[in-house]
Amino acid sequence: MNVCMVGYGMMGVWHSEALQKAGAVLHTVVGRRADAAREFAERFGYRRWTLSFDEALADPAIDIVIIASPSEVHEEQAIRSLEAGKHTLIEIPIAMSLKGAERVVAAGERSGKAYGLSHPMRFRRERMALMERVRKGEETIRHVAGRFFIKRLVNIGATGYRRSWTDNILWHHFCHFVDLGTHLLGGAPMRRVQSAMGPCHPQTGIPMECTVLMETAADQSMVVHGSYHAAYRFYDKLIVTDRDTYFFDILAGTLRTADGTATMESEQDNAARIIFDFLDAARTGRAPLASGPAVIPAMRILQAVQDEWDARHGARAIPGRPIG
Repeated sequence: MNVCMVGYGMMGVWHSEALQKAGAVLHTVVGRRADAAREFAERFGYRRWTLSFDEALADPAIDIVIIASPSEVHEEQAIRSLEAGKHTLIEIPIAMSLKGAERVVAAGERSGKAYGLSHPMRFRRERMALMERVRKGEETIRHVAGRFFIKRLVNIGATGYRRSWTDNILWHHFCHFVDLGTHLLGGAPMRRVQSAMGPCHPQTGIPMECTVLMETAADQSMVVHGSYHAAYRFYDKLIVTDRDTYFFDILAGTLRTADGTATMESEQDNAARIIFDFLDAARTGRAPLASGPAVIPAMRILQAVQDEWDARHGARAIPGRPIG
């Protein structure tokens, strides 16, 4: 299948390397700068590059579009790709509002094409046995916790590349954890969502800290907290069940349980599972593991947090998140 990659950041790199392993045809790169798009296409062996998203969508040879562009354009680009009849894989987040996510899902359902989300935490093979025990009723998840702390006073991403766009702690980094929580807890109804998100920072123009607390009707709980002010990085998640405790240290690449500590698959190898799953979904017509409808519960929670912030600080467009 012929693939078009929109964007050439870290996930564009990881997805391209996974596509090569899967035997997909790297057909077109869409970028915003000619020199960067050309270099990326040459490095990974894409057949062509362009600065025009419309031109790529009009190419009947392209079967799949992967949206790996800045977060604030995911919604618009995903809808256009689906309306052009392309199978579409969207980097996290699907959109930066609940209404936007629902618009993408509606477009996906109308299209009849495979469309899914790049939510890597759903794909961890080290968690599969736990999920099977939960499904069978042999183990019950009681609490989930996630932490994301990073220094982000200057707009430089994890690879050291200076970005032309601004990240969002709630709609990007917390989306990972909140979606994982709704996935792990099996879509249990939420009894309560509480949050604290700080005001816009005078230098960056965005909120720099956030905490989200969720409680289900089954008395399960989840908390996510983080900051863009941290002097050093934390990136981990904790799952507490009635049988064991699972601590995933994403930066160290380890999983600790009552039995000891084991090495996890690397983040990049884990992310490759998204590509393998989506290519199979596009070929067979099944829904991908992280489908559009499946991520809506997480988007509802994020929207509740955003609504609370808007009520306190005033709804407004901020860098990386236009109102819409």
